[in-house]
Amino acid sequence: MLPAAHRLRRPVDFSAVVRRGRRAGRRHLVLHLLEPSGLDGAEGPVRVGFVVSKAVGGSVVRNRVERRLRHLVRDQLPELPPGSRAVVRANPAAADASSEVLARDLASAVRKLVPDEGPQR
Repeated sequence: MLPAAHRLRRPVDFSAVVRRGRRAGRRHLVLHLLEPSGLDGAEGPVRVGFVVSKAVGGSVVRNRVERRLRHLVRDQLPELPPGSRAVVRANPAAADASSEVLARDLASAVRKLVPDEGPQR
């Protein structure tokens, strides 16, 4: 489960991340990321919100998809810059996807938005 301190809850925060952040789209999800440099008061933990619309399915399916995504995002928190904000939006294909496929898409999106801090050339 994703700790409460890492949850994005206010609609204004969701809007800011989606409008000002960068995004990486995959078949099953879209990750929006707003790094601390784009935030006022960038202190604190990474905060993540989830958007699972009715296009994904009925309430049971939507809740299952959101639970899976919350669990998967918990494992990706160390990869995100401290103080950043993220929104994970599930696409309709997420309803039939396994947790492994969702994990692969999420990891791929994180890798695209957070490049490795390897040796400088």
